[in-house]
Amino acid sequence: MNARKRPAGPRPSKSESSSPAGTDSRDSELVCDREEALRLRADGPFPYRRKMRNKRYEKTLFRLQVELLKVQQWTKETGQRIVIVFEGRDAAGKGGTIKRFREHLNPRGARVVALPKPSDIERGQWYFQRYIAQFPTAGEIVFFDRSWYNRAGVEPVMGFCTTDEYRLFMAQVPGLERAWVESGIRLFKLWFDVGKEEQRRRLEARRKHPLKQWKLSPMDELAVKKWQEYTRARDAMLLLTHKTEAPWTVIRSDDKRRARLAAIRWVLQRLDYPKKDHSVVANPDPLIVGPADEMFPQRWQSLFGTVPSYPLAPASGE
Repeated sequence: MNARKRPAGPRPSKSESSSPAGTDSRDSELVCDREEALRLRADGPFPYRRKMRNKRYEKTLFRLQVELLKVQQWTKETGQRIVIVFEGRDAAGKGGTIKRFREHLNPRGARVVALPKPSDIERGQWYFQRYIAQFPTAGEIVFFDRSWYNRAGVEPVMGFCTTDEYRLFMAQVPGLERAWVESGIRLFKLWFDVGKEEQRRRLEARRKHPLKQWKLSPMDELAVKKWQEYTRARDAMLLLTHKTEAPWTVIRSDDKRRARLAAIRWVLQRLDYPKKDHSVVANPDPLIVGPADEMFPQRWQSLFGTVPSYPLAPASGE
């Protein structure tokens, strides 16, 4: 996500060629040449002109979900503990991606954690306590629909935590995550990136659709207005918490179908489970998914380095 204006979102395609690993073989589908798109990554416009065709998407998703079932069986048999964190802007497609991850898994060994605002008792506890209580036991996969990283984004931007609480979180979380990984937890941190105009369109669709209005919250109403504040909070979060032991993976989600496939592929590729079908679990599209420092190359080199103070004051020119 960046502050520069992006296309309003990819449009449905009448025809789209298929290729392995979820990438489009015809560069005519790109908004700029591939070399430029790879150089800019998430600092540039969304790379594809049109959405992935549904027929191709459904076929690929089915094959990836078969692989996820293999992962769950392996997790159960070997006592693995897997945590997948889903973070990102409002309306970036986190919930829909979690649904596709979990759709055909046995719910006894794969659960979603979406915690409400803390109770009075939880507010008196150590900040991480209620999240750690939800961690997996042996043989279990846990999907966090938002996580302890609320304190790196929503809370400071909306004034729900103090400057000292924010700074303490940023200082503590890298060491904690390193300890979790060293204890054997397999931790994946996924950040879903969506363009400003596409986010606006999705929020407006929620507002109008009678079956989607429940998704709209007071925080969503301010998401577009506070775009720049959330951008600076995200940049600081990635700078301070993208570590070798627990790196961030950025997924560009202006096209939800491409984003879902890329996210599943990324996780599957990094798990060494038996009977993996490498023709399915191929390299994800590098224009859609990759490590944070590769997906935001220009910001990593120039904008990162200054941790914002909270509460945030508008930057000059905003």
